[in-house]
Order: sequence, then structure tokens, then C-alpha cells
Amino acid sequence: MTTTALPIPLADQQHIVMHDVSWDFYTRVLEQIGDGTTRVTFSDGSIEIMLPLPEHEAAKESIGVLIDVLAADRRMTIARFGSTTFRREDRQKGLEPDKCYYFGKSVARVRGMKRFDPAVHPVPDLAVEIDITRRSIVRQPIYAKLEVREIWRFDGRRLAVLLLKRGGTYAVSRSSRVFPSLPMDRFEAFVLRMASEDQMTVQLEFQDWVRTLPR
Repeated sequence: MTTTALPIPLADQQHIVMHDVSWDFYTRVLEQIGDGTTRVTFSDGSIEIMLPLPEHEAAKESIGVLIDVLAADRRMTIARFGSTTFRREDRQKGLEPDKCYYFGKSVARVRGMKRFDPAVHPVPDLAVEIDITRRSIVRQPIYAKLEVREIWRFDGRRLAVLLLKRGGTYAVSRSSRVFPSLPMDRFEAFVLRMASEDQMTVQLEFQDWVRTLPR
């Protein structure tokens, strides 16, 4: 079978959107870009390829640091899979979260995972989505089809907790399933401070505050 060459050099583009492409094309894009920071979103024949900006990466790392502090304080079993590709050919959906995590019993099921297989592995317990740069393909329906139960979405100003409901849609929640005792408005305040203050100072203050929360 003849394969179609990728039409543009990915390294020369910040943001690419194409329609009416095949699943095979999507998988070859993933093979071409390899492991790196490029985000590839696929949904029903449409593909979006983006290189994240520094603001995007800074927010992602700040939230990740605070999540690590929370998990360590609570002695939670955790597995971090960063921006692993999660895809399902049967549902014609695929993406990479900005950060993703497994907790508790899920961790044993993904230990040693080299590539996500929906027939073997669970989806992450928590995905972090940085939505500072406007995307052409809406990602929440993809997460829903992948059955990710919880997303933390940060747009540069607000952090929203989205929980998957029956019917396959997300609803904004005031609390997290993963961290039910965490006041999300206070967590959001620390995330915002990480962008404008000395990060280690904020992190240590956050660590002290976390110790005061109910277990």
C-alpha cells in the first residue's frame, strides 16, 4: 500500500490543522515527531499539531509541582505519565494531556507501560489541560470518549475542575475526586502566584498550607 508523505515539515510550523485525514496518517505523524513537546490532537478525521509556547509550559510545570507536593504530603501511590499519547482507533480519537496522573490501585495496572493500550490499561485518573492558546479542535469531547473522569483545565487566569458525568459530558465542580479535601480556589491562587513570584518560596508556602488541610 502506498503511503502519503507528510505534506509539510513539522519543525517549520507552530500550529497546523488538517481535515479529512486517515487514522494511518495520524499514527505516522506521531511516529515522525517522536517523543517531544509537540501536541497532536485527532478527532474523526481532523488533526491539529501544535508546539506549546513558554507560557503554556510554565503553567503546566507549576501545576505539576503543586500536585507532586499534594501527593507526597498524603503519601499517595502515584504514577506520572506526562504527555503520553492516549488514542483509540475504534473511537477515532487521540491526544496528549499536558500532564496526567494515576493514583492508588490504577498505578499497578500501568507500571511498566510503554504504550497505552485501551484493552489493557486504564485511562489516567487526572489529566491537566493548559488552554492558554486557542485550539481548533475541541478536546473535551475527546477526553470524554477516552473516558477520562477528571480534568483540571487552566486558561491562564482560572483553574476549573471538570468531572465526567453520565452521558459523556463534563460538568464544572467545586471539588476534585482525586483530592476531595483540597479547596480549589486556594489551589488556583497558588498556581497564579507561581507565575509572578519566586517559585520555590511559593512552593514551600504551599507545602506548609497543605499540611493544615483535612486528611
